[in-house]
Amino acid sequence: MDPAAAALPAFAALWLLCPWPLLGSVHGQFSAGGCTFDDGPGACDYHQDLYDDFEWVHVSAQEPHYLPPEMPQGSYMIVDSSNHDPGEKARLQLPTMKENDTHCIDFSYLLYSQKGLNPGTLNILVRVNKGPLANPIWNVTGFTGRDWLRAELAVSTFWPNEYQVIFEAEVSGGRSGYIAIDDIQVLSYPCDKSPHFLRLGDVEVNAGQNATFQCIATGRDAVHNKLWLQRRNGEDTPVAQTKNINHRRFAASFRLQEVTKTDQDLYRCVTQSERGSGVSNFAQLIVREPPRPIAPPQLLGVGPTYLLIQLNANSIIGDGPIILKEVEYRMTSGSWTETHAVNAPTYKLWHLDPDTEYEIRVLLTRPGEGGTGLPGPPLITRTKCAEPMRTPKTLKIAEIQARRIAVDWESLGYNITRCHTFNVTICYHYFRGHNESKADCLDMDPKAPQHVVSHLPPYTNVSLKMILTNPEGRKESEETIIQTDEDVPGPVPVKSLRGTSFENKIFLNWKEPLEPNGIITQYEVSYSSIRSFDPAVPVAGPPQTVSNLWNSTHHVFMHLHPGTTYQFFIRASTVKGFGPAIAINVTTNISAPTLPDYEGVDASLNETATTITVLLRPAQAKGAPISAYQIVVEELHPHRTKREAGTMECYQVPVTYQNAMSGGAPYYFAAELPPGNLPEPAPFTVGDNRTYQGFWNPPLAPRKGYNIYFQAMSSVEKETKTQCVRIATKAAATEEPEVIPDPAKQTDRVVKIAGISAGILVFILLLLVVVLIVKKRRSYYSYSYYLKLAKKRKDAMGSTRQEMTHMVNAMDRSYADQSTLHAEDPLSITFMDQHNFSPRLPNDPLVPTAVLVPITGRKNVYHGDNNSFFAISYL
Repeated sequence: MDPAAAALPAFAALWLLCPWPLLGSVHGQFSAGGCTFDDGPGACDYHQDLYDDFEWVHVSAQEPHYLPPEMPQGSYMIVDSSNHDPGEKARLQLPTMKENDTHCIDFSYLLYSQKGLNPGTLNILVRVNKGPLANPIWNVTGFTGRDWLRAELAVSTFWPNEYQVIFEAEVSGGRSGYIAIDDIQVLSYPCDKSPHFLRLGDVEVNAGQNATFQCIATGRDAVHNKLWLQRRNGEDTPVAQTKNINHRRFAASFRLQEVTKTDQDLYRCVTQSERGSGVSNFAQLIVREPPRPIAPPQLLGVGPTYLLIQLNANSIIGDGPIILKEVEYRMTSGSWTETHAVNAPTYKLWHLDPDTEYEIRVLLTRPGEGGTGLPGPPLITRTKCAEPMRTPKTLKIAEIQARRIAVDWESLGYNITRCHTFNVTICYHYFRGHNESKADCLDMDPKAPQHVVSHLPPYTNVSLKMILTNPEGRKESEETIIQTDEDVPGPVPVKSLRGTSFENKIFLNWKEPLEPNGIITQYEVSYSSIRSFDPAVPVAGPPQTVSNLWNSTHHVFMHLHPGTTYQFFIRASTVKGFGPAIAINVTTNISAPTLPDYEGVDASLNETATTITVLLRPAQAKGAPISAYQIVVEELHPHRTKREAGTMECYQVPVTYQNAMSGGAPYYFAAELPPGNLPEPAPFTVGDNRTYQGFWNPPLAPRKGYNIYFQAMSSVEKETKTQCVRIATKAAATEEPEVIPDPAKQTDRVVKIAGISAGILVFILLLLVVVLIVKKRRSYYSYSYYLKLAKKRKDAMGSTRQEMTHMVNAMDRSYADQSTLHAEDPLSITFMDQHNFSPRLPNDPLVPTAVLVPITGRKNVYHGDNNSFFAISYL
């Protein structure tokens, strides 16, 4: 009995006890692309190939089927090979997938026939980016039994590339049996039995070289697995070498021998075992053709010992890039060849034999081993014949530069010297200023047609002569005097730079360079601002340039910003160009701030007997920020010349009121204000009896006249500039100011004033009576009696003056106005309390000095009643 037939009952019993979906090694987490075929392949987005020979058939567990009873139960896909011809194929395509993570495709399969014959072959194909189908990456053929087997596919096609797995059933010659697949899983983790390849990189080689792909896989030891390099549209290449890196990683090398352009294609690595297969991504084999010039070199110049050629390497056959250009030359009658690397489009071949024919070719090389292409077409040419041997009468100057002279001479030929050993020496000497001279001799290559005398000073007469010596004697040529060319000048002496600063200009002077190296044609000065004390001044502008003639070593730079540092670069030039520049930094002086024009504008807002309120307007900074504002009070004196606001000198020395009173100064500072206290026009009260930054602002004396000045000060480092303007004038009062008493003290003041006024009137009447009596009785009294009477009147006048002083002091205490720009707490004393102020009275006791005049009809501002007041009228 067939062993397979005998095993069928046992298999059927096992099948009933254990449902088939549990037989496979189903584990892990499913990803998109798997299928159990319970609802057919269409539910899993599986498709039949439109261009195959026949279709896979779906077997459903819920529907009857024609299969033999020993076939597995359940839902799966199957091919009956007995219904098709040998070689016919059926393909089932999985959906296209992009591998963002590691994928492992796990599936179940079986190949069964009742007689144990070969039912066909199950091939696994992996198509990348919808490209052509390559050879299978895994296959199984022949009878495998009626039990399901599991296999894994480790696909290493990385994003953004996409791939598609295809199950292909191929009918064999036996045409008897079944090929089935089931439970396809796409797992999101590495396969357990099949290795995963790391990314396979592209390989670029030059034509004719060996190309090597190295595939590295992660997995268990797969030395005994089948490994090969799969070409996308061609045959497979077996592995050349396998090496275990560690117990979880191995490397496989594949070598393609002497590749050509026809071998250029996509390749990938494949490993296969009974447990499954691993496949890498496709990598490209790039075959480059080494470059070869199309045209021969071109002859540009020829001499007895040199050839000047142009390579003509732009037109090539093959691939670039060109990393090396070489000139290969040889004598046409000789066997040696010499190669020179060239990095320019032209090249000069030196040290050639005179009157000799040479063959010159160009070699081009691209990157990589074997990148040198075949030589290009040859250039066949000859060097010039040598001149007869004789001493040149005059040297031929080939090139004159600033610090070197190139000298040519006639070549020395064999037909005159008939000697290969001879020496040629060139001697030179020159003189410079300050008794500086130099002389030297240089040995030259006798085969070279030119020699360079270097390290010469520019713009200097140099005397040259050539000396030819051989075993037979010595000959000298005539001296030739050559003037070296001009060169760029040296720098301007640093110590000669001088800059004189003004507010809006800078005077700069310098001296000629110590090494002019020719005739100075001009001086160029470029300058720009680099910083400024005034934040409103822009310092990031482009530099400006000024050019001076050769004989002008100074310049005045106008229209500059005050308080700004300018950087100047000065350089001289000859006909050869400019020399190095020397820098110097110069800072302009700051300017006094600009105050608003108060001329014709009345800045006075309000005026009382002891105060005046003015409008202060902020100043405009010029070169430095405003550091302070000052209010200066100047007392008007009848014998002092009035100061003009536009041409006056500002008050530089701050004087307090106390120092002005004790020292007799004509002015004092009433206040100093920080610039932040005046962002916009604001009123200020002069005489408000307050203190500002240490300066007391006392009440003004009613009987005196004052000029009020407003100053703005800018100070930076050691420089201070002040601008001032007279903003108001307060005239002296011609009569006593009106006193508005406190409502609470109005009655007391009226009574006191009335009593004082009555006493003064009585005193005046008595004084007039006495005067009249004295005049009438003047002749009757002796001189001593008159003196006694005068003494008594003087005492009475003293008591009267004391009473008037108390009255005036009481009136002055009512004058105090509140300031609008108060920076500190005011002092708690008034102008009259702090400084004793007494009206000046005549000393003559016989003449009345004042009369108390009643004033009626004034309206009380607090109570609205009419009261009588008294005013003192000075006589």
